[in-house]
Amino acid sequence: MGIIRSSWQAFGRWRKRRPFWGATFLLLSSLVILWIPMQLYEISLVPGSMVFAGFFLGGMVMLMGILSYAMPRLSTLLGIIGMFSAILSIMGALGGFLVGTILGIIGGALCIAWRPQWAEADTPAAHREAAADKEPSAATD
Repeated sequence: MGIIRSSWQAFGRWRKRRPFWGATFLLLSSLVILWIPMQLYEISLVPGSMVFAGFFLGGMVMLMGILSYAMPRLSTLLGIIGMFSAILSIMGALGGFLVGTILGIIGGALCIAWRPQWAEADTPAAHREAAADKEPSAATD
């Protein structure tokens, strides 16, 4: 039981240092957006087909979600790119019947709004963002 509790606490600490819900919504959005081009794969090589754009934009949204987990300091930029790609996916993949676009907008907005929890309110923004990549000290636990 102690191993499960310590693993869950370690996951909680990892999650607090990242825009977890924003990145999760971006990944879910990318799966919904990529579903339509996957169903139309046979005609994706036809000249003039917009299905390739669906693959590209769905892949961009997925990449922004993965990078939000890996590089939390860039969450604002990654959220903007992810949101923009999800909106543009309406042209190439119907935005996953608009469900993927809505999830992408929510995920991008959560990534943009995310700030590390252990950052002091009176410290400059540059120091708060630099704290996103560092482990919290034992005093903050």
